[in-house]
Amino acid sequence: MELENYDSFPQSIPLIIEDDVFLYPFMIAPLFLNNEDNIKAVENAIEENKLVIVTVSKPGFEGKREKDGFYDVGVVGNIMRKVSLPDGKIKVLFQGLTKGHIKSFDEQNPTQAYVDKLVDEEYSKESVDSIVDVLIEQVKKLSRINSKFPSDLIKTIEENDEASRIADLISSVLRVKKEEAYKLFSETNIEKRLLEIIETIKKEIESFKIQKEITQKVNSKIEKTHKDYFLKEQIKAIQKELGSDNQKDVEIKAYKKKLKKLKPFMPKDGYKETKKQIEKLSRMHQDSPDSSLLQTYIENVLDIPFGEYADEKISVKNVEEQLDKDHYSLDKPKERIAEYFAVKEMLEERKIESLKSKGTVLCFVGPPGVGKTSLANSISKALKRPLVRVALGGMEDVNELRGHRRTYVGAMPGRIVKGLVDAKSMNPVVVLDEIDKLGANHRGDPTAVMLEVLDPEQNHEFRDLYLNFAIDLSQVIFVATANDVRSIPAPLRDRMEFIEMSSYTPNEKYHISKDYLIPQELEKHGLKRSEISLSKTTIETIISKYTREAGVRNLRRVFAKLFRKAVKKLLKDRELKQVSINTKNIKEFLDNPIFEIDPADKKNTIGVTNGLAWTSVGGDVLKTEAIKLRGKGILNVTGNMGDVMKESSRISYSVVKLLIDNKKLKIDKNIIPKTLKEEEEKTNLEPSEVYKRFDIHLHIPEGATPKDGPSAGITMATTIASILSQREVRSDICMTGELTLTGKVLPIGGLKEKLIAAYKAKMKLALIPRKNFLRDLDEIPTEVKEAMEIKAVDTIDDVLKEALI
Repeated sequence: MELENYDSFPQSIPLIIEDDVFLYPFMIAPLFLNNEDNIKAVENAIEENKLVIVTVSKPGFEGKREKDGFYDVGVVGNIMRKVSLPDGKIKVLFQGLTKGHIKSFDEQNPTQAYVDKLVDEEYSKESVDSIVDVLIEQVKKLSRINSKFPSDLIKTIEENDEASRIADLISSVLRVKKEEAYKLFSETNIEKRLLEIIETIKKEIESFKIQKEITQKVNSKIEKTHKDYFLKEQIKAIQKELGSDNQKDVEIKAYKKKLKKLKPFMPKDGYKETKKQIEKLSRMHQDSPDSSLLQTYIENVLDIPFGEYADEKISVKNVEEQLDKDHYSLDKPKERIAEYFAVKEMLEERKIESLKSKGTVLCFVGPPGVGKTSLANSISKALKRPLVRVALGGMEDVNELRGHRRTYVGAMPGRIVKGLVDAKSMNPVVVLDEIDKLGANHRGDPTAVMLEVLDPEQNHEFRDLYLNFAIDLSQVIFVATANDVRSIPAPLRDRMEFIEMSSYTPNEKYHISKDYLIPQELEKHGLKRSEISLSKTTIETIISKYTREAGVRNLRRVFAKLFRKAVKKLLKDRELKQVSINTKNIKEFLDNPIFEIDPADKKNTIGVTNGLAWTSVGGDVLKTEAIKLRGKGILNVTGNMGDVMKESSRISYSVVKLLIDNKKLKIDKNIIPKTLKEEEEKTNLEPSEVYKRFDIHLHIPEGATPKDGPSAGITMATTIASILSQREVRSDICMTGELTLTGKVLPIGGLKEKLIAAYKAKMKLALIPRKNFLRDLDEIPTEVKEAMEIKAVDTIDDVLKEALI
């Protein structure tokens, strides 16, 4: 179809708009249409044998059929063929005939437009020819560096003398944006159009040059990489021939991968150090002696659970429930633990991060077996955090805690870091067991490391010597245990809050046995509750006569022994359904009673006084004995007493002498021995002669047991006063208190344990210092206070008034 067949121009012709296809002028080009209006326009054009104009929509056009929605210049031509594609699109073959300029739109039909030819302006041939020569030269330059440039295009351009046609042909191969293509296509000033094309080609040449340079650089790098890869492959092949393999490379790759994963959570120093050591290991031969040391270091570092935290939030309610479930009594320790975690829960709720990690370190203090370590276990269970136990008893080498430097053979991280690795968490509950047993020597002072670990101001940067970088311990909950606070150095004591855990009373031991020990031991021995008969009286007998301890550890062992024998009986006699253990047959299971606190004597005695003592296994009643011998007033002391106790005995003797001199302690003159001359002359002797003419031998029985401390002062003074005055001491009275030279009674420690011992010995009256009476009486179990009378004393006079008959 020819353009001349149409009578008039401009005329109304169908309009096809397509976003994604750029049309080159005077070229046969396929169009892919998916717009219903366009498809109808194509069908109408084919049916009516009409010309169509194809134009391109402007950027941002959303399919509206307004004049401003697309470019006003397009290609006028014939629809030659229409093909429907499987994906729903329509493929159209279009033959362009001329450029068209849209004058206006058909108001009735938005797909029709009134179009006129786009005619070039007149130009000077000489001027345009010279511009064309420059253009051809630039095109040749572009073709040399652009391998995709059509090779026959230059020949076509050189043979063509029509400037407009040359511009169209060159424009069709240039990589230009839609906006620029529109300017080149719609420009009617041929000189201006050619100059713009030259400018575009120059830009494209520069772009290709830059791309070529970049490509060359990349290729050189790729070549180097290929070369390195080739050499590495050769090394691998050589190593394989020598019997080695690529296991090392696989390990290095795994280390790097793991390190990259841990990077966000590791300290910067730690990441740098580990990365450096991995690089060093990768360059080192695997048979090198340092290779295994480096590998051990890297594995140890990568095993540390950086970023791993127990997600469970702190809940006081959970802590209290768990403590009550696992422990009977211990009300004050439980209350203090609950308060400690209440503060932490509040800080967590209110998101006060700066204070969250700071706080005192709890230290449970008490005799063995009272539940110090098991309290820490309960805290761990309640918080759902892993438990790490660090046994400090007898530790002398500081490097066991802080780690050994890597220069030493067999160097390893310290116990703290090892604990984090075992717990697989950065916020476990760490129990520092037996912190009072740490000892300093030539290898260093482990307590100094504890200062750093337990100090909230320092432990966020705890430095392990093996790792050689700081680790954050601020999220760890530290709990310490100790038997004796006095053994802990003062700076370390200052960083901890002590929770005293005293001995259990017999009643508490009974409930612990009934509710905890017996069910647990039955389960361990595979027994049912119905297979064992244990009465309350039997349990109380076991507690009083077969164990002597502050806690319940030995009591557990006794029950274990009972149940082992019971299991044996049940296995021997299959018909036996129940083993009965009572006070009559208990000797079959446990032999004779081992321990007994002697009950109070029924008879009052001269020179024997009941003193109360604190031992590592709880309280005890110690009888203090004295006899007088003819002599010169010398005091002899026996019973394996320590220096403090010996001094206390001398003070007591001096106080009694002073009482006699001041006539506060009456002495019957008939008991003072006289010489023959004095008898003949009937000399009236001074009371002081009683201590000048007798030697006193003071003894505390069980001489094999070491005894020390100042709290036996009033007991020894009462014994000496009794023996010198020949007055009996009440057998149902016991006492404890430190004595001064002026006769004042000073406070003592371990009162609860001492009074429990007095209660077990069935004493009726206990004399204690006034300050202890006012300060510590609330801690004494109710059953003890109800069973005996407790009196406060201020001076030795008060004591002798109550004790001597």
